[in-house]
Order: sequence, then C-alpha cells, then structure tokens
Amino acid sequence: MPATDFRLQKLLGISAPILCAPMATVAGGSLAAQVTLGGGFGFIGAALFTLDQLAEQLEIARVELDTEKGLPLRVGAGFIGWVLDEDEKGGEKAIKLTLNSGVHAVWFAFGDDLYKWIKVVRKYDSDNDRKTLVFVQLALPDDIQIALRDWNVDVIVAQGHSRIYLFTKWANVCFMAVGKEAGGHGFADAPRLKDVVSSVLSVTPQNDGPILVGAGGLATGEQIAEILSLGAAGVVLGTRFCLTPESTYSEAAKQALIAANSDASVKSMGFDKVAGYLKWPKGIDGRALRNASLDGYERGEDIESLRSKYKEAYPRNDTSRTMVWAGAGVGQMHDIKPAKQLVEELYRDCLAHLKVTG
Repeated sequence: MPATDFRLQKLLGISAPILCAPMATVAGGSLAAQVTLGGGFGFIGAALFTLDQLAEQLEIARVELDTEKGLPLRVGAGFIGWVLDEDEKGGEKAIKLTLNSGVHAVWFAFGDDLYKWIKVVRKYDSDNDRKTLVFVQLALPDDIQIALRDWNVDVIVAQGHSRIYLFTKWANVCFMAVGKEAGGHGFADAPRLKDVVSSVLSVTPQNDGPILVGAGGLATGEQIAEILSLGAAGVVLGTRFCLTPESTYSEAAKQALIAANSDASVKSMGFDKVAGYLKWPKGIDGRALRNASLDGYERGEDIESLRSKYKEAYPRNDTSRTMVWAGAGVGQMHDIKPAKQLVEELYRDCLAHLKVTG
C-alpha cells in the first residue's frame, strides 16, 4: 500500500478522507451529518437557504450527530459570495447564525470580495475565542497568492488554468484541486483532475507541502484510490451524494441522474443564462445534464421564451427544462444509497484498491 497523507484527517478530525461538497439545493443538514457519521466530513450548502431554513438544517445536523447545543458541530457550511453580496446584512446574519451553531468549517466561493466575508468569520472567532476552518474557492493566480499571504485561510479550493498551482510553496495550507469533470459551477478552463493533482505534487515535497484534496467527476472507490495514490490527501464528491435519501434534490432529479450516461453531462454557460442566474463571476460555467433548455439555447432560441418555459417547469420538477447539475462520472452512478453507508463503502473499496496497487 502506498504511503498515505493523513493530514486532512487530522485537520478535520475524520477517519475517511472523503468530503461532501456544499451543494446548494442538495446538501442539507441530514446529508452533511450522515457523511460525517460515515467517517467523512459533510458540508451544508447554505447559499440559498433563508435564515429560518438554515437554522432548521443546522438543527437537523445537530440532532443527527447527537451533539448538545453549545458543543462543536462536526459539519461545515458553504456560501456563495455573490449571493451574500446581494444582501450584505442578511449575509452577515447567515454567517453568524452558522458560526453560532458551532460548525467546524465554512466555505466561500464565487464572489468579487470573499475576504470581506472571511473577516466576518475571523472577527467572530476572535470575539469568541474559537477557531473555524476557512475554505475559499478561487481561480485567479493573484487572488490565490493574496489569500495565502494575507487572508489566513486554511483551505484553498483551486480551480482554473494549471498555472495557478505554482503557488505551492506555502506549506501550511490545504489545497483542493478541482478538475473540469466536476458537476455544478466551476472555472470553464479547469484542467483534468489527474493533471491538476500531478501538477501540484510535482513541485511539492511529499508530506511537506500543502495538503492536496481532489474533486471532479469522482464516483467510485477505485477512482478515489487513484487520486490518493497520486499523493492527494483526500477527495470531494458532489454528484454521488445527490443520490442519497438525505439529499434534498427532487426525486425527479435523482431519477434523471440514475438514467443518465456520462455523455449527458456537459459544461455550458447556457444553463445559467436560461435560468436567469447572471451574477456568476467571469469565466464560471456549469456542468449539468443536457436538456431541452440547453438545446434551445444552443439553437439560438429566444432567451425570454426559454426562461418562461424554465419558470413553468421549475415547480413541477420537470427535468426536461430545469437544471440537473451532474459531474462527468454520472454514468457510473446507478442507485440511491444512504450517505453514511456510501462513505463507508467508498472508503472500503478505496482501501482495497490501494492495497492491490501498493
């Protein structure tokens, strides 16, 4: 068995180096808690919840983790920067509500001034004598360099052109490398995950550089083993956790994922243009299942007509028009399985493959 980097487990206090991405509309309190109970670490996708909904999801996580109020909550929460910016007072309330719950980590992504929100976390920690792990998702080299030097972040979720990975000389930071195979939103020009991992580790001393976590298109224990065998300390899965009873994805979306082959998952800015979500930072697109909305967009159909059809389909969970975000590994996902069981099985399978190849 190859040497394993256990620093991610130590950082998060987990046994399995498997994280659940903070997927908005998918990852609620139950999914995050069950991933943690399986030995991994779960994030709540907090971005689109109202304050009351967020409080409810945090309480669900607390109950399922059997954690008394006032004690640390072994999950994280993820926020989208441009959504926070739309209502700054509401955004600050949401972050403080999350921190009051005692979450172990927060994740910020896709905003023009993420440091503004990181400072909210750091001030709260200073005022309350605690330490919250901060994950920040960035794409531009200058932003990553500033985050490493000035922002006091714990984890960099790095997306985009491979040149950004030259900033690996800062040894006390965890890097999460996201490849182009990831579902949901990401940098349009991201390289393949294996290329990203190899690029980072080629300029980093083993077990003496940044902790590297891989994400993008992962669906099986064998794939996780492959990424770990390259030298990564852990992985992040998104789409695979959509197919759990605890996921808040609609049943129609889950069945669409089960029925899809990997060719059905495509990257396009058309998904958000049809849905009317136009405030994503430049260079960000989404990977989802091809449907009639994207087909119409690519044919040049009237955008207002497409948006009208989308809005009509949304309350019906009509996946022929609404977006079902999905990574490139969707064709290898064939069933709905409890998240705790899924983490345990993935890690057992991963370890078996590591032993075979080691």
